[in-house]
Amino acid sequence: MPSRRAPWNKGKLVGQKAPLRLSDIWSIRVRLQLSGSPRDLALFNLAIDSKLRGCDLVSLRLRDVCHGSAIAKRANVLQRKTSRPVQFELTDMTRASIAEWARQAQLTSGCHLFPSRSRGAGHLSTRQYARIVAGWVTAIGLDRHAYGTHSMRRTKASLIYRRTKNLRAVQILLGHTKLESTVRYLGIEVEDALEMAEQTEA
Repeated sequence: MPSRRAPWNKGKLVGQKAPLRLSDIWSIRVRLQLSGSPRDLALFNLAIDSKLRGCDLVSLRLRDVCHGSAIAKRANVLQRKTSRPVQFELTDMTRASIAEWARQAQLTSGCHLFPSRSRGAGHLSTRQYARIVAGWVTAIGLDRHAYGTHSMRRTKASLIYRRTKNLRAVQILLGHTKLESTVRYLGIEVEDALEMAEQTEA
């Protein structure tokens, strides 16, 4: 009798990647500040603020986040997956880190914001970005299998929802066409149910 093949996901964590907590964000940010890595600091800050998918984040050019010679407070990007524009804010901290990285890397308006170090490649690949994210989370003691590039996209959206419970606002910020997509994306039905259960004495 032939042996049964083990399920592909046996022993693996599958499903949506967890968003970072506020303490995780600051742990990673401080490490990057101390490590003296301006590119990674700008990449991390922009990933959190922009809430962009990895493919859209790595393909950004400096002009996408600039107004003239200054880093913009808001940017508008056309999403590759949906072909719909999405707007996002850039905090002062993010703007400062992008400006410093652009200065050190001597980027001009048309340059990719995060150029690849591989010869012949235009910008950082999504695979390279995924490896960088894995390095960030493992450096602060998190399980790299539980977090990924989508954790960066989900983090600020999750924080905003927890603070405001405003699904429509989060839908707009993520560029989702349907509210149902936002509900599934945040996993809020499960989260809210668990929170209500924890607050209810039986």
